[in-house]
Amino acid sequence: MRFKGLDLNLLVALDALMTERNLTAAARSINLSQPAMSAAVARLRAYFRDELFTMRGRELVPTPGAEGLAVPIREALLHIQLSIISRDTFNPARSDRRFRISLSDFMTVVFFRKIVDRVARDAPAVRFEFLPLSDDPDQALRRGEVDFLILPELFMSTVHPKAALFEETLVCVGCRTNKQLSRQLTFERYMSIGHVAATFGPTQRPSIEEWFLLEHGVKRRIEVAVQGFSMIPPILLNTGRVATMPGRLAKHFAKTTPLQIVDLPLPLPAFTEALQWPALHNTDPASIWMRQIILEEASRMASPPEATRRRRHC
Repeated sequence: MRFKGLDLNLLVALDALMTERNLTAAARSINLSQPAMSAAVARLRAYFRDELFTMRGRELVPTPGAEGLAVPIREALLHIQLSIISRDTFNPARSDRRFRISLSDFMTVVFFRKIVDRVARDAPAVRFEFLPLSDDPDQALRRGEVDFLILPELFMSTVHPKAALFEETLVCVGCRTNKQLSRQLTFERYMSIGHVAATFGPTQRPSIEEWFLLEHGVKRRIEVAVQGFSMIPPILLNTGRVATMPGRLAKHFAKTTPLQIVDLPLPLPAFTEALQWPALHNTDPASIWMRQIILEEASRMASPPEATRRRRHC
């Protein structure tokens, strides 16, 4: 189909190329042969009078012109999909919809597993794909690469709709044999001990407690950096190190790991975990259904766990 001289099928090809950044992978993703995709690239270049891509090894590197086209093309295709192609009434019991959720290991363990269990009962064919937190969550939402994003509200985009889930507090944790935590932890001792810290995403962005600490002008001695909160407890075992992590997750691991939990010696604020979704999905029946389930389960979460007073709460 042509619109003002442009074959609209080429927009699908260009979107695939921008997503995959590889000719073969892009062709496979939209069921084209490699020669057909190469021909599509030639036609796109002729229409837009731009090279669109250069080669760096096997990777396609978009030109500024292609970068400028990427967002409006993706938004147009998403709008067509949501408004025209997917107009059928959403039936959870019969749907095989796959929801792509970007979230931390903390939220997977303490919260979203409840969603998975509930959906397995109500909509057994619905699937989930958990994705790591992106360095640019706003772009992931804008391009429709995720259906939902879950992270602290203060890190969220102001462009897309969102809803608060629940509040969380931070605690200090260490091995049960860590003598540094045998008495009330002072700020001076907290700063003198070696720390294990979680990082996220391709660029290893610091977690929220590091952000809060830097806001307070506090810089810990991080001796070990791990990819996610869940790796912290095993690394702490039989060491004198400590870590700062969400209270709910600390309590979860303390059930099976010799972990002790104590108050932080500085007043870091509670933070709100929140849910965000692409603006284009705001009226999508499937997205509305899933949002309702997520928010219902969030309302059942208890108030933020109190920071423990002594190590006996481990």
